[in-house]
Amino acid sequence: MESPSIAKSALAITMRPCSHFDQRPEAVSPDLLVIHNISLPPATFNTPYIDDFFTGRLDCTAHPYFAQLKNVRVSAHCVIFRDGRIWQYVPFAARAWHAGVSEFTGRDKCNDFSIGIELEGCDELPFTDEQYQSLIALTVHLQQLYPAISRERIVGHQHIAPSRKTDPGPCFDWSRYLNALANASPATITRM
Repeated sequence: MESPSIAKSALAITMRPCSHFDQRPEAVSPDLLVIHNISLPPATFNTPYIDDFFTGRLDCTAHPYFAQLKNVRVSAHCVIFRDGRIWQYVPFAARAWHAGVSEFTGRDKCNDFSIGIELEGCDELPFTDEQYQSLIALTVHLQQLYPAISRERIVGHQHIAPSRKTDPGPCFDWSRYLNALANASPATITRM
């Protein structure tokens, strides 16, 4: 179990260029946090391809898997890499394109009212301690910005699109994350 002190340190967020987003509907603020996983190619880590994908620069000939991503425009608000680095692609107040066809408590189009966080990973492998630490600190920060994002309003992509998605997957330790979140203190956020 994570120490509550993990969130007391500074949390650096690196801003990255991205045009794959738009404005939320008028008078809609985020009140849902959606956790995802991503790796490009699947189950391969520490490549430049996630950044290339979200910034619209992915060379779809660089790997056979990428052919299916040609002309796909998606994004997330943030990606947390295996070493705990956080890169932000979309302002939290804007609508990222991460949820697709989705529904939460009878409300569809979850992109309209959610923040999407991608963890570099896959369904079959555990996430790193550094990722949990960064995710906890980032979540506390988001809950300060958007108090409507309560514990009950933190879900996986699998929960809002169960017929299409499985992430963050069975290796994501929800108990570890939510228990540590309950004991975490706010972090100092720096933008780079």
